[in-house]
Parts: sequence; structure tokens; C-alpha cells
Amino acid sequence: MTLWTRVAGAAVLLLAATGCTVETPGSAGPEDSAAGAGAGTGAGGAALTAVDGLTVKGRAPMTGYDRDKFGSPWADTDSNGCDTRDDVLKRDLKEVKFSDGDCQVSSGKLDPDPYTDKDVTFVRGGRSEVDIDHLVALSDAWQKGAQKWDASKRIALANDPLNLLAVDAGRNRSKGDGDTATWLPPHKAYRCTYVARQVAVKKKYELWVTAAERDAMKRVLSGCPGQKLPSGGTSTEAPKRFHAG
Repeated sequence: MTLWTRVAGAAVLLLAATGCTVETPGSAGPEDSAAGAGAGTGAGGAALTAVDGLTVKGRAPMTGYDRDKFGSPWADTDSNGCDTRDDVLKRDLKEVKFSDGDCQVSSGKLDPDPYTDKDVTFVRGGRSEVDIDHLVALSDAWQKGAQKWDASKRIALANDPLNLLAVDAGRNRSKGDGDTATWLPPHKAYRCTYVARQVAVKKKYELWVTAAERDAMKRVLSGCPGQKLPSGGTSTEAPKRFHAG
């Protein structure tokens, strides 16, 4: 057995333990998968390195938190004529059909859902099997810096496609406002991409992390040190016409 074979074998074992996939030269990385493809590609360097640039502090109280502080749900902050929810559904679903021109999505399919690796069907109306997840939950953001922001920045975070992903509704609701230290997708092969997105959002909006959250981020991303930090999304300031409660 050559030295290279032994090193490669060790790397595979490490990745298997953390639930991350191997990125080989010339292959599509996890951030290039269909789910979340429109949120930006890995142009910001290594996600693992970026964790060390995040501020570490204790979680602030939930005092004063209200969803209305982040504006009306699904505001059209990119001014493309479609609300944010439909923008994300169009981006993340396959076999998309519309009920209103090319804006209002009437049906489609997560093929597969990034959190479970199973196909999930979306049909508008009734009890939806697809939710739009805020990768960094708004209540988590509130406890880690957002309560000090002006309304414009909070509205921007709530509608930034970098922080939004169409996922299985059941898994999204089990996550609640969990951070990396308390919740990870059951689909282990997606965890590196998921954590990299959370790091990217926290870096972009200058949100802090707890020590446990930082350690969990590094634990996952150490198994995929080549994982790129996603970039893109919308401005961190919403247009002035939007207001929050």
C-alpha cells in the first residue's frame, strides 16, 4: 500500500464519521446541488477558516422578540415583482408549475429534499409538505445581535435567499430555532453545505455565535475542509419602502 493510498483512506474515514461528502477536483461540490443553487456559489474561501472570524459571545435573552420586528413575511426586497417565498420555491423545486404567470408557484417537487434526501411534493394550499427554512432562525439571530439592528437590516435577513431554503416541513419544524450546536439535518451528506450556509449568513450579517455553536461548526467542517463559503444573496439593507413592527 502506498503512502498516498493510506492518506486517502484516512480522509475517507474522517469524512464518513462527520457525515460529509468528498469533493474531488472537477466534481460539483455540495453547494452546487439543486437545493439552494441560486443563493450564490462558493466564492468566499473555506467555510472552516471563516468560523474563526465569527465573534463568540453568550446567547442574549429573547426579551422583546417578535416576528413582526423582521417585517412582513416574504417581502419582495429584490423588487422583481415576486414575493420571496415564491422566489425560493422557483429556485429550489423541480417540475414547477405556476398559477399566476411566472410568480406564484402552484406545485413542484423537492427532488430530493436536502434535509432528508427524500422526494417531497409541494402543492399550494392546505397543509404544505414543504416549508421555507431560515437557515439562521430569526429568533436565533435576535439573541445573537439582531435585536440591536435597525428594521432595514432585520427585514433584509428575513428575505435574503442566502438564508432561505425549501425543505421538508416536518424537519423544519423539528429544527425550531436550533443552531448548529443543537440541530443538524438528518441527511448527513448535506451537513457540510448546511453549516457552511449558516457560517456565511452569520459572517455576512455580523451575527455572533456561542462557544458551543462555534465548536459544532468546526467539528462538522473539519471533515470537509475544502467546503467553500457560499456568497451572494441580497443587500443587508432592505429598500426604504419596507417597514417592521
